[in-house]
Amino acid sequence: MPRISIIEDDQLIAQMYRMKLEAEGYDVDVAESGMNGIEMVAQKQPDLILLDYSLPDIDGSAVLREVRRNGVAADTPVIVLTNMDDESVENELSKWNIVDYIVKANLTPREVVAKIKQTLHDHQNK
Repeated sequence: MPRISIIEDDQLIAQMYRMKLEAEGYDVDVAESGMNGIEMVAQKQPDLILLDYSLPDIDGSAVLREVRRNGVAADTPVIVLTNMDDESVENELSKWNIVDYIVKANLTPREVVAKIKQTLHDHQNK
């Protein structure tokens, strides 16, 4: 079963997505900071990363830069899930080859999980 890494500092949101994704049969790991997320991605080598942009230590752009440069997650699909509806942030992240930039308020958790499933399906069938 595919492995998903969630990098999200809001414990309630992280646990909600963990429970929903585990109920769908995915293996899920959670990190609550950017640096822990970078370590987790290197160790677990997930099939998809769900990344919050606003983290307590480093922002999502720095996390992406590290996981892309270290090669472990060079081609791993990344979905950014954030409260920031900011086109400049979205443009900054797009250069790190993200699959999607989702404003948390715009989609329900069920819609986010459906997007994750579709992304994994598309990535496996490349």
